[in-house]
This record gives sequence, C-alpha cells and structure tokens, in this order.
Amino acid sequence: MDKGTLTFFCGKMGAGKSTKARKAAHASQAVLISEDEWLASLYPNKIVSLSDYIEYSRLLKPQIKKLVQSILCAGTSVVMDFPANTVSQRDWFRSIFSEIHAPHNLIYIDLANDICLSQIAKRREEHPERAATDTPEMFEKVTQHFKAPASDEGFNLLKVTQND
Repeated sequence: MDKGTLTFFCGKMGAGKSTKARKAAHASQAVLISEDEWLASLYPNKIVSLSDYIEYSRLLKPQIKKLVQSILCAGTSVVMDFPANTVSQRDWFRSIFSEIHAPHNLIYIDLANDICLSQIAKRREEHPERAATDTPEMFEKVTQHFKAPASDEGFNLLKVTQND
C-alpha cells in the first residue's frame, strides 16, 4: 500500500498557515492535525508566553509524531498545522516522513511583516481568546527565531508569496 503524503507549512506568525492548512486538507481529503487545537484541548489556559508554548509543544510532539506516522502508513495523507519555521522544527517534520519513507510537501508562505501584523490584528478581533498571545510584541519575539527554508535542506518546497 502506498503511504499518504505529509503536508506542512512554514510562514511567519499571521501569514495564514492555518487557513492554508484547512484548505489543503479539504482539497486533498487529508486528515488535518492542528497544534493549536491539541494544545488548547490538552493544556487549556496554560499557554500565555512563548516559553509556555515551547514547553507544551515539546510535550505534545512525540505522540503526534506516532499518530501521524500511523495515519501515513495506512495510506491516508495528513496536513499538519504545526509551524515549520525553524531548522529544528523542520528537522522534526523530516523525522516524521523520512523514518517511514513517506512523500511530503513543505509549503512556505512568504509574506511581509506588515501583512502578517494586519492579519494578526484581524484574528485578535475574530478570536478574542487569542488576544493575550496574538500581539505585535509576540510577533516580534517569534519572528526573531524565524528562518526561511533553504533549498539545501532538501524539502519538496512550494513557495507562496500572496495569501489567496
């Protein structure tokens, strides 16, 4: 049986990764797995800082990796709404698909900071529960760690430069 394809996203905070992930999962009839949903469900009201996010995300990833590999091995594609915004985050994704020899796609949403900040402000209005973390200050902290994917990382990379 052929393995499913793993699709994941890189883009600054507010670039539209979650929106693109939902659309991609729907279009390809793939399973969508959202880090924000899992973290909110397992650790409600615990994430108020970047260090909280890093800690709880670290706790979540081993089980999510096993789940995703199992789904891919069953022949079903998976779209992951987890950030691939640093080399170490992308290395984690690489371990998921390479260990089981599954195909993958990395979609890089390359938007200017002002567009991302505008979308964060809109999201804050639409989802007041995110007001504590969806701030320009958090954007600046997170963006300091952002590293765009390089061709020598060896991913099947698709770059998107507008948020359609």
